[in-house]
Amino acid sequence: YQNQPLIQNIEIELKKGEILTLIGPNGAGKSTILKSIARQLELLGGSVLLEDKNLQSLSGRELAKKMAVVFTKRPHTELMTCEDVVATGRYPYTGRFGVLSAKDHEAVQEAMEAVHVLEFKDRDFARISDVQRQRILLARAICQQPEILLLDEPTSAMDLNASDQVEQELLAYCAEYQTTLIFATHSLAQAQRVADTLLLLDHGRLAEAGSAQELIHHPQTQEARDFLRNWKVD
Repeated sequence: YQNQPLIQNIEIELKKGEILTLIGPNGAGKSTILKSIARQLELLGGSVLLEDKNLQSLSGRELAKKMAVVFTKRPHTELMTCEDVVATGRYPYTGRFGVLSAKDHEAVQEAMEAVHVLEFKDRDFARISDVQRQRILLARAICQQPEILLLDEPTSAMDLNASDQVEQELLAYCAEYQTTLIFATHSLAQAQRVADTLLLLDHGRLAEAGSAQELIHHPQTQEARDFLRNWKVD
């Protein structure tokens, strides 16, 4: 931001289908890492590679076929139904005029079914609740059929039951399609349930990495111990 690096000396390597969770206090760099991977921030150094191919070399359409994002900032829509919003996830696959094929419409339907929002398809996206909007945006991301899914606090507006349901839906989707999932959360309980690997960030640097069992129950660094002391693990 303003040509100043906020994250430094961090190296992440993931296998296809792996789930990585970023945890840490506010301002630790979780969202900055996600935005850097998604090309929403210009890198001041380093690189992001997908199967040895630099993501900077991909066109926007090529990147959208590889990666989908759901960040905390909500899109501004005007006179768009929920189905219209989900359907924008198919634009990387359409022609110049953005006309959806029968296959695209099928993908939209399947994505909405996957996160149980088909009942909202004809409702105005701007007139539904924050929880419902989060689900619609998840459906849009799934509709892109990406290899990598980036999520920033994907269930922040949801109560515990809704959050648990969405977690199960995401896990089932990622398992079925071998989608790599990288997400940031403030919930250690959620991180324990979902992640293969946790990365604990502290002031833009990697404080510790490991499985949930290792990092939460057997922290090796003082930064991790200090962080966990202030958090209640369900």
